[in-house]
Amino acid sequence: MALNNKIRAIVTGATGMVGEGVLYECLEDPDVESVLIINRKPAGFNHPKLKEIVHTDFLNVTPIESQLSGYNACYFCLGVSSIGMKEPEYTEMTYSLTMHVAEILSRNNPEMTFCYVSGAGTDSSEKGRQMWARVKGKTENDLMKLPFLQVFAFRPGFMKPRPDAKYALKYYKYFNWLFPVLKALFPNTASQLSQLGQAMLKVTKYSYDKKILEVKDINTLADRQFV
Repeated sequence: MALNNKIRAIVTGATGMVGEGVLYECLEDPDVESVLIINRKPAGFNHPKLKEIVHTDFLNVTPIESQLSGYNACYFCLGVSSIGMKEPEYTEMTYSLTMHVAEILSRNNPEMTFCYVSGAGTDSSEKGRQMWARVKGKTENDLMKLPFLQVFAFRPGFMKPRPDAKYALKYYKYFNWLFPVLKALFPNTASQLSQLGQAMLKVTKYSYDKKILEVKDINTLADRQFV
């Protein structure tokens, strides 16, 4: 039985590779009736389902709070690389930013399913040696405590974007040939970006028995048929 027959989704990070991939899946799914994207700059997408808010400061979304109610899903794909960043700066841009947005959304949308894009290797103990993994782990853990209907953390590995993607990382074109090799030799390390988006939509519609989804869970759920 479907949990949500009609999805009204907020997508963050649509001007990044992951967010764009998830956005396309939302726009193509007949069970998604509307999508709001929030970006620091115009994303350049046009679709009858789509509404866009351009807002530069994700550490303070209070000025647009009144526009963030009435949604039952958030696919949070906004993130930064930890390369070259010190822990306080990375924590602010990853943990503090995400929690600020999520707290406002949970206050305005208690029936929302919140899906957070984390990463393979995230450290749930918050005590490991890798800084980024600790910060992501704390973010996952604290998101689970917010009063949403349900919260899921997605930990994708290598992701293959759509051929028509506008925001795919430029260096990915040099590694796309690796995708079939990884899928054949290490099937639990790689996904199509479309599979990530489909998995998010399915946890929104039908829920899932795990709150943290590794690559294997993402791929299995994306391919699962629900009656």
